Amino acid sequence: MAKRIFSTVLLWAIVAGSLWYFRTDGAVILIGLISILTLREFYQLLAGAGLAPFHNLGLALGGIITLAPWLNQRFGLNADHVLALTVIIFALRIIWERPPEKRVESLASTLFGLVYVALLLQYLVRIVISNPVAPNQGLILFLWLVAVVKFCDVGALLTGLAIGRHKMAPSISPKKSWEGVIGGVIASMGVGALIAWLARDQLPANLTPLYAAMIAVPIAATGIVSDLVESIIKRRADIKDSGGIIPGIGGMFDVSDSLILTAPLGFFLLGLA
Repeated sequence: MAKRIFSTVLLWAIVAGSLWYFRTDGAVILIGLISILTLREFYQLLAGAGLAPFHNLGLALGGIITLAPWLNQRFGLNADHVLALTVIIFALRIIWERPPEKRVESLASTLFGLVYVALLLQYLVRIVISNPVAPNQGLILFLWLVAVVKFCDVGALLTGLAIGRHKMAPSISPKKSWEGVIGGVIASMGVGALIAWLARDQLPANLTPLYAAMIAVPIAATGIVSDLVESIIKRRADIKDSGGIIPGIGGMFDVSDSLILTAPLGFFLLGLA
């Protein structure tokens, strides 16, 4: 537990430092790094399950897919069609580089990683760059979403340890309880409302503390589902943690898992679409 707490504090310090010193560009680069490391571990899990994804080129193209909106806004580089290009590239490669019994699995697992990880985390970049005229607004919205999702994890963990009795999904994640879910959602509502109130002068007028608390509910619930999806993938590969680069927590996928599905949902609920 001590290692987990230390790693959590350190990760928050890195995020805060990136936002404070490097602003929009720092946040975008941080998201890109998280995306690439997550996709790397994702492909390792699928390889462990015998699916043989295309690893190296997938990571390079995945990074471009995640950063595409920023590359367009910052440098005028149109990378919107990279995902379509990857379908063509990997469809050709499976013919020559994979045996017949692995071709479908290789293509499907490679493209699934690019959509599930790289494309969905792209919405974090979209949030950060959502208001070029007032860049701080995008940074605060990004921080709001991350805090809502991650404090759900903390609230669920602490509540589950204290009073958790009824298992939520024992065949997927035995430690999760319905009591933990309720505690996590309440924590998300409180944090979402608090940040909306503290930053009310820099956030959109419609993001009142009440509205922030309301939209925190589906975001927190989706974060829990997103975490369960990672557990399903790890069980398929028969691996406990996606990696070991973060002491007490595991791999980057273990950190970013709850952000994957919540990134696009948060983008839409924050009214940025």
